[in-house]
Amino acid sequence: MGLLSQSVQKPAEIAHPLSESNVGPDLTAVVLTYNEELHVSACLKSIGQLGCEVFVVDSGSTDRTVEIAEAAGAQVVHHPLQSHAHQLNWALDHLPVKGKWVLRLDADERLTPELARELQTVLQSPSDDIGGFYLKRRVHFMGRWIRHGGYYPIWLLRVWRRDSATAEERHLDPHPHMILLRGQAAFLRNDIEEHNDKGLFDWVRKHNEYAIAEAEAQIAGPPRHEISASLSGSPDSRKRWLRKNLYNRVPLFTRAFLYFLYRYFIRFGFLDGKE
Repeated sequence: MGLLSQSVQKPAEIAHPLSESNVGPDLTAVVLTYNEELHVSACLKSIGQLGCEVFVVDSGSTDRTVEIAEAAGAQVVHHPLQSHAHQLNWALDHLPVKGKWVLRLDADERLTPELARELQTVLQSPSDDIGGFYLKRRVHFMGRWIRHGGYYPIWLLRVWRRDSATAEERHLDPHPHMILLRGQAAFLRNDIEEHNDKGLFDWVRKHNEYAIAEAEAQIAGPPRHEISASLSGSPDSRKRWLRKNLYNRVPLFTRAFLYFLYRYFIRFGFLDGKE
C-alpha cells in the first residue's frame, strides 16, 4: 500500500473544477486561506486529482482568493481568524464534513501526482488501527527545492480519520500541529510540495511574525491539548523533546548561532546554494 512505519508573480489562473474526477477516496480536504490568490489555484487543482469534497475556510481575503476557490468548485466558508489552530479546529467541529478521512493543506501547498495516487490506494481499505497518516513535505524556496539542512523530509500529520485528531492550540501558532487522539499513525512514501510565490520580502515578514508568535506561545504556557515530548514518539514528539531538553537549555543567543551551524554545515545546508 505504499506505507512506511523575489519577485511577486501574477495571480495564478483559476483551477479546473474539482469535480473533474468522479471517483475518489472517502475524503474531505480542508484549506485555510487569507489573501492567497497566488497559490490557491494550484493547491485546489492538485486536490482535484482525488475527486473529493473540498472546503476552503477564508478569514476575510480582499484579493481574488474566494473567487478562484469558488470557480474551482470548492465550498467556501467565511470565519474570522483568531489563530490558525483555532481556525482549523473550528472547521473540524462545524463544517458538514462527509468524508471518513480529512486532508489538510495550506494554500501554498499541493499534492504531487504520486501522493494523490497513493492516497487513492491506501484509503480504499486502511487497517482499522490506523488513525492518521504522516506525509513528507518538500519546501521550494525562491524556485529551488531545499533538500538539505534538515528541510527534507519534514514529516507532518496531514491525513486522519474524522474526529480522530485535533490541532494543538498554542498561542497564535501559525503552524498548528495535529494531535492524533485515537489509533496509530502510518507514513506514506510520497510528498506534498510547498511553493511560496510571494517573494523574499514577504517570506521575511512572515517569519518575523512566526518568531513573535513563538515567543508569545512560550510565555502563554501549555495548551489544553499538547503534543507529548518523547524521543520514542512521533516526529512532532521528538522535535518537542529536543526543543525542551536541548535547545531551550542552551544560552539564549548562543543557541541560535549553534543551530545555524548545525543546519548549514552539519546537515549540509550549504549544498542548496544561495537559496
